[in-house]
Amino acid sequence: MQAFLWWRPEVASRDMGMIKEAGFTWVKQNIGWRDVEGASKGHYDWSRVDWIVNECNKLGLDLLVRIDHQPQWAGGNYPTNGPPDRPADLGDFLYVMATRYKGRIRAYEVWNEPNLAREWADRRPNATQYVAMLREAYRRIKEADPNAMVVSAGLSPTTAWGDIATPDMQYLREIYAAGGAAYFDALGAHGAGFRAPPEMSPDEVAQNPAYNNGELGAGRVYCFRHVEDLRRIMVESGDANKQIALLEFGWTIDPRPDSPYHWHSILDPQLQADYFVRAYRWAKENWSPWIGLMSLIYIADPDWTASDEQYWWAISEPGYPYFRARPAYTWLKDMPK
Repeated sequence: MQAFLWWRPEVASRDMGMIKEAGFTWVKQNIGWRDVEGASKGHYDWSRVDWIVNECNKLGLDLLVRIDHQPQWAGGNYPTNGPPDRPADLGDFLYVMATRYKGRIRAYEVWNEPNLAREWADRRPNATQYVAMLREAYRRIKEADPNAMVVSAGLSPTTAWGDIATPDMQYLREIYAAGGAAYFDALGAHGAGFRAPPEMSPDEVAQNPAYNNGELGAGRVYCFRHVEDLRRIMVESGDANKQIALLEFGWTIDPRPDSPYHWHSILDPQLQADYFVRAYRWAKENWSPWIGLMSLIYIADPDWTASDEQYWWAISEPGYPYFRARPAYTWLKDMPK
């Protein structure tokens, strides 16, 4: 389960306990590079990371960290989320981090959705540049902690082309063409369910306007099982021996008619809960052994309100001190493990 552990330790401690209580064994946490090495190169503040790692270790939770959001001194069209001007700067940071937490952070995700311009310095996505950065990150993490897993960035399931985005299937092919297979241990993927139930195939979604937002053919990305399309590219690229790490998946219940996510909202919290349990069941029965970690979104950030789109994806209600479970959390807790 993805959680938000950075700013408020009392909430983070509670939420990690709730993840453990639900029978889940991994927690995903975003770590902004700029929040640790923001002042200048070589000047670090590890205080919050130390606390998160210590708490996860105490609870026996495996930790996956997503690393992005470069500091101002690293360039990358700051303050946007963009790759550093020098990939070696990211490599240096990750070497220090993987040395400090050797054997204690189990996996590193290198960047997030680089096939979107908004995650790539507001510039046209470029898979060859991403592979160059991933290569440096992989090399330095493994130099410090050979047993840490390196996971490629989860790609956004988008149909957009051009300056703003590259569809994830095309971008993945470009990663392989650039030699990227040598620089990750598991392929990162995002598998939002959109409006489709978890068992619905991409072929069905592609042909049904009720599920594909009117994008016939290209709309096969709008379902949980779109992950199978990415798996097929892995196999075609000779990379079948690796697993996929599903880094984000879920369904929104957003009721706001003016929300850009409303078209695929399933609205009903009980249905959201049902879909989550069925998604895990589908993966267990149909994706083994190539599916690895599956990280759902989210345990709610305590500061979210109903005006935040993330609020409607969450499996809990924001707030403190009480943990307010939505049906999805309860159903997932009760789900056979």
